[in-house]
Amino acid sequence: MLNIFARASVAKALQPLGERLARAGVSADAVTLLGTVGAVAAAVVFLGRGQFFVGTLVITVFVLFDLVDGALARARGRSSPFGAVLDSTCDRIADAAIFGALAWWYAGPGDSQPLFLAALLCLALGALTSYIKARAEGAGLRCDVGVAERAERLIVVLVGTGLQGLGVPFAFAAALWLLVAATAVTVVQRLVEVRRQAALVSAQPPPR
Repeated sequence: MLNIFARASVAKALQPLGERLARAGVSADAVTLLGTVGAVAAAVVFLGRGQFFVGTLVITVFVLFDLVDGALARARGRSSPFGAVLDSTCDRIADAAIFGALAWWYAGPGDSQPLFLAALLCLALGALTSYIKARAEGAGLRCDVGVAERAERLIVVLVGTGLQGLGVPFAFAAALWLLVAATAVTVVQRLVEVRRQAALVSAQPPPR
């Protein structure tokens, strides 16, 4: 949902930064890779050791690179198919690192099987939502629906980990289980939307 309502405002706000980076000769792919490497490293180093608050701050900074690379590509006046695939791939890598590090912590020193399970479910369901969208677009359909797209998922998990790092009780557990439910709903929403669009395509008369 944030992709729909906030995309234009964010793009406008980041346009000056994108133009400055473009003039400096920075490539969008380099920004994408830097943001991903930073997010993965922060997840492993901080979240994997239970340092949730610091980890949240560092990961948030690197996640914002995902917004900057789009502004940079627009400022340079071109975007490549490879860049789009790279951006999507790096998103999946960063998400896997965040939820994987959380699962690692709760499987070990964090000692919580329910939260270990919740982190794994978030990881699997998040990958599934992205897979459905990719398969739909490969079939010529659109699938930009769902209450928990990537932006919402990142906000919920990072707010939850940050509050947990500040000592707010049950903040992380509530965030994770909320995310499990919302992402499961998103999977259903996307399947329903793809089915609706596929039915419309099938109902169209064949070209003569």
